[in-house]
Parts: sequence; structure tokens; C-alpha cells
Amino acid sequence: MSLIAVLAGDGIGPEVTQAARQVLESLDLDLRFEEAPVGGAAYRAAGHPLPAETLALAARADAILFGAVGDPAFDTLERSLRPEQAILGLRKELALFANLRPARLFAGLEDASALKPEIARRIDLVIVRELNGDVYFGEKSRGTTEAGLREGRDLMRYDEAEVARIARVGFETARTRRSRLCSVDKANVLETSQLWRDVVVEVARDYPDVALSHMYVDNAAMQLVRDPGQFDVIVTGNLFGDILSDQASMCAGSIGMLPSSALDDAGKGLYEPIHGSAPDIAGQGKANPCAAILSAAMMLRHTLDRPEAADRIEAAVAAAIAAGARTADLGGTLSTQGMTDAVLAAL
Repeated sequence: MSLIAVLAGDGIGPEVTQAARQVLESLDLDLRFEEAPVGGAAYRAAGHPLPAETLALAARADAILFGAVGDPAFDTLERSLRPEQAILGLRKELALFANLRPARLFAGLEDASALKPEIARRIDLVIVRELNGDVYFGEKSRGTTEAGLREGRDLMRYDEAEVARIARVGFETARTRRSRLCSVDKANVLETSQLWRDVVVEVARDYPDVALSHMYVDNAAMQLVRDPGQFDVIVTGNLFGDILSDQASMCAGSIGMLPSSALDDAGKGLYEPIHGSAPDIAGQGKANPCAAILSAAMMLRHTLDRPEAADRIEAAVAAAIAAGARTADLGGTLSTQGMTDAVLAAL
């Protein structure tokens, strides 16, 4: 029996996580679920966004099903106590360094994409984002200039081992798809990016079967809109990956459709929709549960070695959408539970 830690979090997190759990339970896969608070909910309960008990559960679980964190009620807290620190803490403490974010357009959602239908139909890519480095984890400080002006500093840094590790994930992912890897950086401006590019080129010698290309991040953002179909797998750093994957979500119809996984070296993972906590619609039954449900499918494929079950879930989501099931973000009227019921019926 596999233990799944359910960390629902804030806002719409509990709603979409419950939907994913319903789908998993319907498949009778011998899973055991254990819940713990995280984010703003944990701060309210225990005075910290990532209590020791929650971290301990996440560490002993076989996989983690994560909702979302973020609550404007805590925006005035010192940064270390804000809800968002929970997900950063989990990534750091559990060494979850490799973020896989697939983006593809489900048939029937062409009108929901920000792109022309003929362009949107071509999107089918995976963004491999490094999660443990970059400005998110670099040295931070606030100070005052000699002129008396307030200033902030965030250090962007990577060492060669960190770059090589995520590059290998990118190449291995490309091998399972169409064997094309695009490394995104800003090597014309940033020394960190020049190191990134140098190391990726070195790692590429071990993958002669994968075609490697390079692209500056500003051009990559433009190309995602102009011709997303040109991409197979993108590998990039923490900051650039965060931005590009959100952009890709609108190419695919809605941020409510994109799942993600955060993996360690051994394949253990945290699985979450890429969207935030959306406090403006929390508790109203308006959230799209598909990203969370598809994240559960990724969990079955990448950590629990149940690819057939993962295929069934993904096919059920596709079938529900093809049959016209839509939440508000997709231009429809179904509630969170209504969309979940449509997926369950397709299963």
C-alpha cells in the first residue's frame, strides 16, 4: 500500500485536491491518504506555514498531493512565515529539484486558448524547470544606497553540478518524447546563464541521440506565442521556468489545465496544479479541478509506477472535455464537483 500525503493548503487548494483524491480512490489502487495543513492554513493552526509534523509526513510518504498556498491575510508577515514559503521549504528539505510541467491542448479547447486555433492545436511540450537554485534560493537582502535610496538584492546563482543534474532530466525526458531539447537561458547578459549553457553543452555529449538547441528567454517567450509547436522539451532555470510555464498554460487554454511534478533523484515527487490559491473564488465551487486530477495522473506515472492508471485518467479528462464538460475558466458552467463527476463518468 502506498502512502499519499495530502497537503491541500489554501484557497481553492482543498477543493481541487479533493477532486484529485476522488478520482484516485475510484480506481481502487490500494492507496492510503493522510492529510496535514500547509501554507496559510498551517500558520493559522500551528504558527508556521510548514510545521514539523507536515514536513515529517511529506518525508515518509511515498508521494505528495499538493493543492495551493497563498493567502493575502498574511502578506504583512515576515517573508519566512508567509504561506508561499511552505512550497519552497518542501522543495529544499526533500531535495525536489526537477519540475516537470507538460502543456498540451486538449481537443475541444481551441477557443479557450489565447492563440489562433491552428497554432494552439500544435502545442505539446514539457518544460523541465530547476527548482532548488536561482534567485529563489540565492542570498537576499534589503538595504540603502549611498544616496539614501532603498534597494533590494536577490542573488542569481547556480553551480555546475546543479545545472548538469537538471540538464540530464531534460535530456532523459526528451528521449521519451521526440528527442528534441531546447535549453533556455540569457547567456548574452548573465554569467549564470553562460555557465548554464556551457554545462548543458557538456552534458549533451552523453546524449548524441537528442537534438539540442539554445534560445534566449525573451525569444522563447515570443516563440511560445508565435509557434509553440516547434518545442518538444524545454529545460531552464527556476525563474525563467516559472514564467514560461505560466505563459504556456494560456496557450493550452487555461492555467486550470496544467499539472506538474517536482521530483528528487530517486523519483519521489510532489504533485500539484501550477495555478495558485485563487482566494477570490475559494469555496465557491468555481475552480477547475483538471490540473489537480492530471497531477494525480503524473504521480501514478512518475512515482508509483502505475502508467496504465495514469493513461486512464488522462484519457478520461480528454473524453470529458471532448464531450463538452467545461468550468467557468474554459467558458462553461460546470462547478468543481460537476467537472469532477464528468471525469469520473468518463473513467
